[in-house]
Amino acid sequence: MTRQALQTVVASSPTGRGSVVAMDSAYHVAAHNQGRDVCVNSSYCGVLPARFIAEHSPRGAIGMDCGIGPEGSAIAGLWYLEALGIPAAVADVMTAHLGDGVHLYENGLVSFCNQPAADCGVRPGMSVRVAAEAMLENDPVPASASEITNRTVMYTARDGREVVATDSIAFALPTDAGRNVLVTAGHTGRSAVPYLRRASPAGFVCSDGGRGLDDSGTAGLFIVEDDGLAGATVDARRARMGSGLSHYHDGVISACNSLAAARGVEVGMPCPQAARLMLDFFP
Repeated sequence: MTRQALQTVVASSPTGRGSVVAMDSAYHVAAHNQGRDVCVNSSYCGVLPARFIAEHSPRGAIGMDCGIGPEGSAIAGLWYLEALGIPAAVADVMTAHLGDGVHLYENGLVSFCNQPAADCGVRPGMSVRVAAEAMLENDPVPASASEITNRTVMYTARDGREVVATDSIAFALPTDAGRNVLVTAGHTGRSAVPYLRRASPAGFVCSDGGRGLDDSGTAGLFIVEDDGLAGATVDARRARMGSGLSHYHDGVISACNSLAAARGVEVGMPCPQAARLMLDFFP
């Protein structure tokens, strides 16, 4: 390890890409880290420290989740940095000492990461040491907002039809029409209707958007019944809007239209079960 004032170099890239530097505070990220170093700092990762990190745009950053807090305030900086294309992760605060960057590097376990960090190979449960190396040696995928669909096949039937999780119904493909069940992560208000009609999947699960005034967050379910589209929503309090994978894994059905109900979908059912029922029903 090499100490440089408020930073300690704990690892260096064998390919010369930069170093992993440990520091006790996010405020210690400096101009010489820009575009080069992964900064392991034992601060919380709220928006305020993220602003100081972003000012110097390091190759990556790892902080601490500090119990996450109301409205995710202690990790909200992950998505602030994501919007700027900076890989970032946080460690479980119970796995390392707050205020000791070297201890965080040596002992921390990742609890959350943003998409650019995931693109670099970072995963929850990974040691901070390994996560920092992944950020140092890999680059996030350069892509426009419309290209980051996170489209994942969750189940494939014997005849090849699929349950597909993706972050928005706008990311449906022509091959989904009349064939696949889409689990997506936007609300199901009336503005979703044109996208649902364009996609025309064998079935769909979206979010209820917190229901909204006059159940406006589920209105699209019933509008598209006339188009023959079976659909359901999951409770927005249980699954993260904007994440199709969270809707699939965490989602609990909160409403469904008559076509989905005819296939056996019920309120209170886990999303994977509802999606399979819609896929397996073939008139």
